[in-house]
Amino acid sequence: MSHSPQRLQAAYEKARAALFHLRLPAGHWEGELSTSALSTATAIMALALVQKQLGGDRFTPLVLGGLRWLAEHQNDDGGWGDTVRSFSNISTTMLCRSAIHLTGATQSHAQPLERAERWLNERYGSSPQELAEAVRARYGKDRTFATPILTTCALAGLVDWSEVPPLPFELACLPQSWFRFLRLHVVSYALPALIGIGQAIHHHRPTWNPLTWGIRRLARSPSMRVLQAIQPTSGGFLEATPLTSFVTLSLASIGLSDHPVARLGIEFLQRSARPDGSWAIDSNLATWVTTLSINALASANDLEALEDKERLRDWLVGQQYRVRHPYTGADPGGWAWTDLPGGVPDADDTPGALLALGHLKKHVPVDADVFRAGERWLLGLQNRDGGWPTFCRGWGHLPFDRSGADLTAHVLRALPAEHASAHRQGLAYLAKQQRADGSWLPLWFGNQHVAEDENPTYGTARVLAAYRQLAPDAAAAQRGRAWLRAAQNVDGGWGGAAGSPSSIEETALALEALGSDERGLAWLIEQVEHGKLDEPTPIGFYFAKLWYYERLYPIIFAVAALGQAR
Repeated sequence: MSHSPQRLQAAYEKARAALFHLRLPAGHWEGELSTSALSTATAIMALALVQKQLGGDRFTPLVLGGLRWLAEHQNDDGGWGDTVRSFSNISTTMLCRSAIHLTGATQSHAQPLERAERWLNERYGSSPQELAEAVRARYGKDRTFATPILTTCALAGLVDWSEVPPLPFELACLPQSWFRFLRLHVVSYALPALIGIGQAIHHHRPTWNPLTWGIRRLARSPSMRVLQAIQPTSGGFLEATPLTSFVTLSLASIGLSDHPVARLGIEFLQRSARPDGSWAIDSNLATWVTTLSINALASANDLEALEDKERLRDWLVGQQYRVRHPYTGADPGGWAWTDLPGGVPDADDTPGALLALGHLKKHVPVDADVFRAGERWLLGLQNRDGGWPTFCRGWGHLPFDRSGADLTAHVLRALPAEHASAHRQGLAYLAKQQRADGSWLPLWFGNQHVAEDENPTYGTARVLAAYRQLAPDAAAAQRGRAWLRAAQNVDGGWGGAAGSPSSIEETALALEALGSDERGLAWLIEQVEHGKLDEPTPIGFYFAKLWYYERLYPIIFAVAALGQAR
């Protein structure tokens, strides 16, 4: 299918209009994250356990609303996926099953429960031991999600506590700077889970080792003070429903429902409940989608169309952290994904903000100190391998905490040429991370249609953006472009890899990385003409073990690709 300049222009204007329509009166974007069965299940468990301990029925409407939503959005095969467009997976299905038990809804929800049991038994076995082992196998050595999931199962009486891997919560009492040397079995951002769930496991299944038992007994109060100190004023750890719920339900299970941490957690869950009875995976990605939007318009050479740039600049500068972050101990200078108190500065949102402010600077003044602080923050985060991790330098024990190709490429685009040494090290890291077929894998994004839930299209497109800016003729870049072209589907679009269903998000990213492709552009124009901008694709993060989609992603990426082609 061919396209004319007129159709290209019309498609671009339609995507841009959709983007501007979703801009808030305050001038920035907030977006809308998908509803989540995983989040909904964890939230109603926390609410139900707190209510059971404190008495009354003030959370009953929320619990019943969540149960109703789960029953209405169970997949046809009997399992649950993280979003209403996600394939069923063992983690979310086990959580929904536990939620039905812990909320006392086994009779009223007997049919959904029976279907879920059948889905699990057919795929993973019928015994509690087999199901617990399947959960552990899904995450390997990383206990960040396996332990919370199995904790809810144990609380629901569905597995024995011996199946739940312990978490050494006493280590949270040590200085934060020591964490990178402790080889913890949870990732850097999961300190609240380490403390809250670790205490619950110790309460319900104390260790037989008298020395460890004594240390953990002494560490209970000090670690709770740490937990209280890192809880944001919103009550939501990382603004994330699952993490906040896991902490809150763990505290409730050991009689601490009235603890200040649990009270704030419950208030967060009450505020973040949606009218349809569900919860999203996180509150919002306001900073992230705002910088993506600015950078997309810049890619389209259309920032002139963005009104009130001064207010947008002020809002974005206001999101930069000016003090040391209490959660990760991050130095000042970075940006998080959200404008809410639970955000944590990271190596994807910080370069996104620097790039956006760099584009805005061509139209409105931006204080040079803002750039210097952001660059200094990124330089301090670079790992010894030359790449950049998400939150904390030097952890590296678990996959999530290691350097990522997509993060590294984003940082390299944001650092000015004067940081030549960082550029050299970063490009060397990217060259080493390139797979034999020429592609790169991202850390944060996956595709449920691709083997191992990988998304080499996203990773390769993001890395090629850095090479195009810094070393367009490098051999690694040439191999990457060749892989990306070969991954194009017969219909002209791109999915997460060759042969996976084409999506607006991945097609737009591939087009932007390649510069142009007539077949891909024709496919993208047709999708916009047919109203597909309103159909976002589930995107996996955390090695694709957790899924979400964002309403703005297809719109933003389409604006960038169509605008660049225009």
